[in-house]
Amino acid sequence: MIKTKRLIALLFAAFAFSSAISIQAQTLDIDRQLKYCSTQVHRALDELRHKDGTYDYTMQPRNILNGDRQKGWNCRPAKAEEWCDGFWPGILWMTYQTTGDEAVRRAAEGYTESLRGIAYQPCYDHDIGFLMFCSYGKGYEVNHSREYKDVILASADSLATLFNPIVGTILSWPREVKPHNWPHNTIMDNMMNLDMMFWAAKNGGNPLLYDLAVTHAKTTMLNHFRPDGSCYHVAVYDTINGNLIKGVTHQGYADNSMWARGQSWAIYGYTMVYRYTHNKVFLDFAQKVTDVYLKRLKQTSDDLIPLWDMDDPRGTKAPKDASAACVVADALLELQEYVGDEKGAEYKAIALQTLAQLSTPKYQSGKRNVSFLMHSTGHHPAGSEIDASIIYADYYYLEALMRAKRLNVR
Repeated sequence: MIKTKRLIALLFAAFAFSSAISIQAQTLDIDRQLKYCSTQVHRALDELRHKDGTYDYTMQPRNILNGDRQKGWNCRPAKAEEWCDGFWPGILWMTYQTTGDEAVRRAAEGYTESLRGIAYQPCYDHDIGFLMFCSYGKGYEVNHSREYKDVILASADSLATLFNPIVGTILSWPREVKPHNWPHNTIMDNMMNLDMMFWAAKNGGNPLLYDLAVTHAKTTMLNHFRPDGSCYHVAVYDTINGNLIKGVTHQGYADNSMWARGQSWAIYGYTMVYRYTHNKVFLDFAQKVTDVYLKRLKQTSDDLIPLWDMDDPRGTKAPKDASAACVVADALLELQEYVGDEKGAEYKAIALQTLAQLSTPKYQSGKRNVSFLMHSTGHHPAGSEIDASIIYADYYYLEALMRAKRLNVR
């Protein structure tokens, strides 16, 4: 009864968030949704399995595009250039954690192993964090393998080679320096990859990795955001004096627009930085970037799933981005623990209602394909992965559900 009353109070806090957003009284049955994810994973594995019972571990699931007739994943080669290749192994490791299914574990080991070489070659770009920590990191949570730990530490050292001490951030896209005349570019996505550096410094890696990650977070905080807390996708720096040249977009609608997934990276990123540093500056900033997102969400969306860019002039006719909603819900479930009080309760309620909305037939793929969710948007300006099922949406959805489970939400 006490848990029920607490949940009702949280739901009322969510309703108070905005009458402009239709937050219906939807119940989030976490165990049911975790079972759904497990079912979809097994369906996907069946689709990926060859007739002889083997898998091609060198091909990692990426997307199922709107209009695709097949139900299985479109796959990409396991290599550093494919930034999403760590998410499927991570999903398998999380699924094993919730089910104990040894077949899933064996598949997780195979898909993870296919990425090993990336840790021991020159760093292609910042996404080595997504690639290696979402795969080997999730695997290490299960097996505590020294071998996995060594791969993570090597990956963190590799990422550190992109740090520019004059600028104070990690170079995101070396390949874009000449084509765009971006001497040193840092994208908001890079905040997510600091997780691996912090973890490595804490778990036997070079202690300098901690300092580099903190410096990156501070420099990004100073230069990558507008006064209201909304972020640019890309910050371009001068490599001679380290000064900011300009803030621009690459995947958003415009340089001054709020690209939803970019803002979600900021929310998750600064929440994670506070986890490792316990520096209140980062906690306050995590709330600032969250609050402007929620304010704009209230103004632009008919539910808690944002438009791909909150400044798309088409308004609610523009595509949604379920992946951004997953990242935000995941982050809010952690952030609310640090914030506490009424504001923390509001963050928690919004996170749970976001997951509840994502868990309806409107957003779940169900039997239409083997993914968890539909209606994500990848790179809209390039016409890529618009209104699609995308692997990282599923990853953060499952991670958020598992986080909610650990919070003992009923």
